Amino acid sequence: MKFKNGITEKNIIVKCAADKILPFALVFGIYIILFGTISPGGGFQGGVITASAVLLLYIGYGYSTASDAVKQEVLRVCEPIGATLYVILGLCGIILGSVFCRNVFFADGKIGDLISAGNITFMGWTVGFKVLTGIGFLILLMLSLLAPEFKKSGADGVELMVDEDDDEEVDE
Repeated sequence: MKFKNGITEKNIIVKCAADKILPFALVFGIYIILFGTISPGGGFQGGVITASAVLLLYIGYGYSTASDAVKQEVLRVCEPIGATLYVILGLCGIILGSVFCRNVFFADGKIGDLISAGNITFMGWTVGFKVLTGIGFLILLMLSLLAPEFKKSGADGVELMVDEDDDEEVDE
């Protein structure tokens, strides 16, 4: 197999940085989702931060590792679940005699507790799940467009460009 110009092994510094930042990005994103009602942030911000883990995997290890670690089909199937849960929580207001998305469980917590905002907390969690799965799916979809079919992954994460015409030798 022949290497084309500009194709090199992934830089070890980028891999190490991705390895070190990835757990912090995941934990920070989940923290923002969970505590969004009692601190700055919320479901959307936390979902985007958590979905950025896919980009970190891609930058450090390439498309094949990112797509193997985070399954595109699972994200596609789970995204409507977040939207459905949000609608169900929104309908709680109508079921209990008020309007859609009305906070009907607000009296169940103390100020500063994790669920002190009633069903708004759970709605924020569902938004975080929906954004995480939706943005994660879009990131993988865009990255799949950047990974041409003729790119093949070699040993040790080395990406090789294989051109079908280069494999044949021409006798003159």
